[in-house]
Amino acid sequence: MIIDAHHHLWDPADRSYPWMDDSVAPIRRRFDVDDLRAAARSTDVTRTIVVQAVHDPGETAWLLEQPEPVVGVVGWVDLTAPDVVDRLAALIAGPGGDRLAGNRLVGIRHQAQDEPDPDWLARPEVVRGVRAVAAAGLVFDVLVRAREHRAALALLDAAPEGSFVLDHAGKPDIAGGDPGWVSRIDDFAARPNVACKVSGLFTEAGPAWRRQPVDRYVRAVFERFGPERSLFGSDWPVSTLATTYDDVVRRTTEALADLTPDERQSVLSGTAERTYLHRRTLSTRDLVGDPGQT
Repeated sequence: MIIDAHHHLWDPADRSYPWMDDSVAPIRRRFDVDDLRAAARSTDVTRTIVVQAVHDPGETAWLLEQPEPVVGVVGWVDLTAPDVVDRLAALIAGPGGDRLAGNRLVGIRHQAQDEPDPDWLARPEVVRGVRAVAAAGLVFDVLVRAREHRAALALLDAAPEGSFVLDHAGKPDIAGGDPGWVSRIDDFAARPNVACKVSGLFTEAGPAWRRQPVDRYVRAVFERFGPERSLFGSDWPVSTLATTYDDVVRRTTEALADLTPDERQSVLSGTAERTYLHRRTLSTRDLVGDPGQT
């Protein structure tokens, strides 16, 4: 059994996705749960975590309505809003009912890599918003490249009570060699409240990914975070720009060959269970109050 801890669903006809330029034309169309089921049919993926792909609360509301295999949603909220606590409470008490009734919101993400300011994550109002996410019992997914590395570390250190997941292993420039990636990943691994997704690496390796040492990057994540803080994600449908869904699953599983069965199961499902699905259950009453000033 595999939990895909990172994929997307979208419909560009419903809302604009600014990053969907001509370079991603093949995926600039609707991808829904039926497409996901078809893509994963020949794999052992049985449950998934869907992740936001645009800064739009409407998308998060739509994702929360999606049926299985989606069991968790990493959504979006305006972290800089003065009423971010109330907005989080509204999300938790949204389409799925209150948290105790099984609302599937498990985390929040902001595409910091798309912000003009490389230090956006370290802004006081953003830190305050992320601390509100932590107070709500939600994970914060960190989507950064090398440019945002310093700000990401500042955020982690300013919110030590939070639970964080580094998306796509920090997006290494695999095609270019990225000599600084090991140091960056070590910085994240040194913080015990950070887990790391083995996801998106085939796309980051570029069109010639088959000639790139993708497996080396996968193994480097395991070595630094350990299986208990590493988790698999397909990054579908973005990953289809490089290869098929089942190929991503197969090749990632092959990279786990040196791990024990228990360690492999941790990466493929256990870490996702612990990080996203076995989160502390809160009712909306727990979201009253100020998460603190920074």
